[in-house]
Amino acid sequence: MNYLNIRFLNHSLCVLYCLSDLVDFAMTAYEKEVIVTDAKKESDGSLDLENDDNYYGVVEEDSKKLGIVDKWAQKLNAETKGIERISDDERTQASVFAAGSMWLSANLVIATFSLGTLGITVFGLSFWQCVLVILSFSFMGAFSVAFFSCFGPKFGLRQMLLSRYFVGNFTCRIFSLINMIACVGWGAVNIMAAAQLLHIVNNGALPPWVGCIILVALTIIVTFFGYHVIHIYEKWSWVPNAICFIAIIARMAKSKTFTYGTTVGGVTTAGNVLSFGGAVYGYATGWTTFAADYTVYQPKSYPTWKIFFGVLGGLMFPLCFTMILGAACATGTLTNERWNELYSKNAVGGLVYAVLVEESLHGFGQFLCVLLALSTVANNIPNMYSIALSAQSVWNPLIKVPRIVWTIAGNLVTLAICIPAYYEFEDVMHNFMNLIAYYLGIYQAISYSEHFIYRKGKFANYDYMNYLDPKSYAAGYAGTFAFFVGIAGCVLGMNQVWYQGVIGKKIGDYGGDIGFEMGLGFAFIAYNIARPLELKYVGR
Repeated sequence: MNYLNIRFLNHSLCVLYCLSDLVDFAMTAYEKEVIVTDAKKESDGSLDLENDDNYYGVVEEDSKKLGIVDKWAQKLNAETKGIERISDDERTQASVFAAGSMWLSANLVIATFSLGTLGITVFGLSFWQCVLVILSFSFMGAFSVAFFSCFGPKFGLRQMLLSRYFVGNFTCRIFSLINMIACVGWGAVNIMAAAQLLHIVNNGALPPWVGCIILVALTIIVTFFGYHVIHIYEKWSWVPNAICFIAIIARMAKSKTFTYGTTVGGVTTAGNVLSFGGAVYGYATGWTTFAADYTVYQPKSYPTWKIFFGVLGGLMFPLCFTMILGAACATGTLTNERWNELYSKNAVGGLVYAVLVEESLHGFGQFLCVLLALSTVANNIPNMYSIALSAQSVWNPLIKVPRIVWTIAGNLVTLAICIPAYYEFEDVMHNFMNLIAYYLGIYQAISYSEHFIYRKGKFANYDYMNYLDPKSYAAGYAGTFAFFVGIAGCVLGMNQVWYQGVIGKKIGDYGGDIGFEMGLGFAFIAYNIARPLELKYVGR
């Protein structure tokens, strides 16, 4: 092991030791009295937290017993809350730029660029076919994120709390658990793309596992401080990323390697379009189950249309710009043998290295590669923040576990997954994106049905002030039924390396993935059959 490797190893171990101290501090800080309140139940003496598993309590802080970490966090204007509702007087972040820049920074990253390359290198589409797929499926996915973001200011509830109203009590727990798994998957995919860049810089002196540790440590540091610090970070972290991508555009133009490719039609191409589209949709809509988490501090009176279009614009620009740029650069692997060699060996890291470093910007190009790799932190922050909120929604006792503990645990699990998966990046990425699309298609089918059909599309039809009372939302029988029926639809239409559905495999020579479309359709039909019955016989 050379000197550089030893330095990175020592620094990484130091980071881990510091993180272990942070966990100890967090546990000490949160050893306070847990006060669970429900005025309605408490007044009549019917409150029974030990035996009522459907009751969702709220953890309130005892201000007289704040620990060291809480006091430190408050001085830094950091957040100490978990999933409890944000009160009206706490919602002071009246800014459409804050809502939009959150997603601008999170998507103007190397992982988005990586997804764009798959249209050329994996699915064999022409450049213009990639552009059309990226534009259309990105909009389909981003629309839901923008839509559900509007509920945060109105109710002050996190997305998983809102989901009780959309999908029902028990079904919400299912989605919360899946959301935790998805957060880890997102983190692993993002870190793999960045680790490729860090590894190839300086001729592979930095081992992939060390790069993964560095990125995880940086993510933990930012997410430790919560909502406000996250928004500050995301507000400006897009700037260096934008500079890097502009440099890629300039060097790509000078390289003369771009080609539009040959546009070919037919059933096989249609299958490839659907599979690539499913991956793009999964990436764009992947923030849906986090959406309201990042608007809950916006005032209730803030115009809904500003939130919607702010989030939609903050998503669409980086998604389309960065994925299209990735597709454009990937065409160079078809015309330049050296680029193809680097891509085959180091995936997207090798491609970016070819554009920025070799016969290009040399040392400065390597510096830009490092900046791009660090951009992954902006993409991982929402995942590792929301994993804690999802965990606290799965089961009542988990509310007592501090948010920071969940964040650290989620990052460590992500680290354990991304290091071995690093060597199968392409397959892992497009398979994972399609899996994300499957469950979110089902979630959206149920949620839109509940909002527009059964609540008449009106915010006033939600009893959000009594969000602790299970009687305020559906029992979840219809939602759970629709979930499993939707899974059946996904299985029929999926087209993965490890499994082809009976319908998906019939599309062209290699199959076409229509899993999320079929899952969405099946869930929509099932929910609207079962929900009227649930209302009739259960009453809610």
